[in-house]
Amino acid sequence: MSFIKKSDNAIKFAVDIKTTYRLKNYDGFCNGFTLGSHGEYFRNRRSTKNIQFPYGGYTAHLCLGVLYTRSISTDIGRTQVLPLDKLGTVSSVIKELLFFAEEKWKISSDKRSSGNTANIGSIDYITDILNGNGVFVKIGGSVFDEYWTERGILDVIDLKNGGSKKLTKLIEFLKYKGWDESLINKQKSKR
Repeated sequence: MSFIKKSDNAIKFAVDIKTTYRLKNYDGFCNGFTLGSHGEYFRNRRSTKNIQFPYGGYTAHLCLGVLYTRSISTDIGRTQVLPLDKLGTVSSVIKELLFFAEEKWKISSDKRSSGNTANIGSIDYITDILNGNGVFVKIGGSVFDEYWTERGILDVIDLKNGGSKKLTKLIEFLKYKGWDESLINKQKSKR
């Protein structure tokens, strides 16, 4: 969704609604969010591919997030048809909804959200999501933008094997820039 200030069309906010579920076997963690593409419209800030207005025309990019717990309903079969007056008897497949709003860069990780697409992944520790305490919080939104613009394109030193490779980790980007890796806001691990 795009929100535009009525008296000044230059002030626009992009709001994406994102959902994910809590992980049953990892207390305090969720499956993470897909925060949008770092492809064409992200790299070319004047492009309108897959977006209402150019990415660069927005004042901020926000995530309206919904966290939920999966619940298993055994009341009816998945394909059973019920009359409308029985709607109240159907158990929900989700529960414990928690809503939040945050700028995307503040809940971003430096990893993609899926293996075969150019989507930005979020952090997955719920307390850090709710507090906007992502990987880039110490270094800011401009470094988030630059990192995700260059991810998968920029040639950097392969820290494990020597030589060069395409950028896939924030630590590689910081080393490329000559910046201290302590600028990465370390995240809690599920382990």
